[in-house]
Amino acid sequence: MSALQNSMRTMFVHGRRLGSAWPRLILKAPYCSEANKMMTGEGTVKVEQHEGVTLIGINRPEKRNCVNTPTAEALLKAFQEFDADESSKVAVLYGVGGNFCAGYDLKEVAEDVPVSLGPYGRGPMGPSRFETRKPVIAAVEGFAVAGGLELALWCDLRVVEETAVMGVYCRRFGVPLIDGGTVRLPAIVGVGRALDLILTGRAIKAKEALEWGIASRLVACGTAIGQAVKLAQELLKFPQECMLADRTSVYNAVFSAKSLQEALQFEHENGCPVILKESVQGAKKFIGGVGRHGKFNLHTQPDPAKSKL
Repeated sequence: MSALQNSMRTMFVHGRRLGSAWPRLILKAPYCSEANKMMTGEGTVKVEQHEGVTLIGINRPEKRNCVNTPTAEALLKAFQEFDADESSKVAVLYGVGGNFCAGYDLKEVAEDVPVSLGPYGRGPMGPSRFETRKPVIAAVEGFAVAGGLELALWCDLRVVEETAVMGVYCRRFGVPLIDGGTVRLPAIVGVGRALDLILTGRAIKAKEALEWGIASRLVACGTAIGQAVKLAQELLKFPQECMLADRTSVYNAVFSAKSLQEALQFEHENGCPVILKESVQGAKKFIGGVGRHGKFNLHTQPDPAKSKL
């Protein structure tokens, strides 16, 4: 087992005790000595990078990571920079201090602070209207409610702790879903189940969220961030252009295509260029014995096409 795996295993076991320090500690380990770190939005957003993975943390634990205007702007900026950074392939979004995000800061709403209502770019929660080209994984612990649920739904995958709670808690205060909740939730769980959560504002616990498809993975308490990083590292193993092309085709089929034929046409045109770039080399690796029997370490074995006979 590598030093990285040993360190991550320790983090998984002791994740709850480490709490909000988890990402900071893992990136201070010897193998992360070159990780990039920064704080944005008056310190309310933490950004850390290492070996192709960007960790973005909402850092308002005293507010259960409710998002205010500076935090929303900082979140959007962080994801825009991640999207533009060719060295970073996957992002992990998490909340500092035991909660993912409890929504928008209602103190600002009560004080009539203007909320961004622009059709593109920043939504009230930050990146909810931004279309990143690369996968984002939500590491969900504690509460992910109201706008916090919308942020989690914006992500491609959701690694959810068994004690986490989700829900449209803004229902009771007359705050509408304007960060994609009414768009993404029915796309993920279907109209009937989406309306169950949206109309009632009830809580949905992790086990039910997994059964409904809101949670992609259910993990032990205190391990969401570590497991999300592990999942991100697994995605790094794959040929990236092919993975991103398939991701784009999925979102086009769900949100943009007007018909089955239109979706199939887009899939064809979007996928074909990848064949010459990655598929041919992948096929040669397969013929050479790489990646068979469910093994995914394609980038750690020699390329048979370049090997000497």
